[in-house]
Amino acid sequence: MTSAAFWRDPALPFAESRRAVQNRACYRPHTHTTLSIGAVDAGRSVFTSQGHSVPLHPGTLVVVPAGCTHACNPSPGMPWSYQMLHLDAAWAEGVLNAARAASWPSHALVVKEAQAYQAFTALNQSIFSSACAQSKEAAIRSFVLQGRWRAGDAVPLAPAAADSPVAKTLALLHAQPEDAVPLPLLAERAGTSPRALVRAFRAVTGMTPHAYQLDLRVNAARERLRTGEALASVAHALGFYDQSHFHHVFKQHVAATPGEYRR
Repeated sequence: MTSAAFWRDPALPFAESRRAVQNRACYRPHTHTTLSIGAVDAGRSVFTSQGHSVPLHPGTLVVVPAGCTHACNPSPGMPWSYQMLHLDAAWAEGVLNAARAASWPSHALVVKEAQAYQAFTALNQSIFSSACAQSKEAAIRSFVLQGRWRAGDAVPLAPAAADSPVAKTLALLHAQPEDAVPLPLLAERAGTSPRALVRAFRAVTGMTPHAYQLDLRVNAARERLRTGEALASVAHALGFYDQSHFHHVFKQHVAATPGEYRR
């Protein structure tokens, strides 16, 4: 039986979790504004990031820093089960800094270590349980500080360094994520040609400028939907053509419809 569930609690605004069972949904390359940890429970899948592809098996963890382009998808035509925890980047860094622990890694990690998987599964069971918010926060803090998610056979997937035109383009897109800035204008402001910008931008981010703009809008939509904002209002505010376009793009990035995510 296929099922998917999100967990959020207003008392713990720094955390969001998801569980999916026997799911066939696929993701477009995307980013998160959060620090994210995923676990494969069943089925075969592939993690891709910055031009690298790593096969995943049940019991594998994937650690993804904020802003890292990635995708994780099941083998063609096959279902898989997984869990995903998203943590506010500033909150997680604050927890690590207060304990004088090593900072969150700047690159993605694939962790094949049984104890790390068991610790993460126990944490997510606690998160989805009827335990009080204080107990759940303590469990999340403990998991972050214990650092099992760093252990085992980790595969670093380091992004390439951004060059000046890409840095200028990223700054422009993040400054106005709701605007659809055409490629010629982006290239003009970056001081390069459209073709050169697409090539350099894809090498650094793993996406074209257009795909990156859509990804920024989806992340902004997630934040608005978490507050309960109406779907039509979110679609209009973030510059989608209409609700149908919003629905289609959001599902490609989140593997859930905007309505499902908001609920």
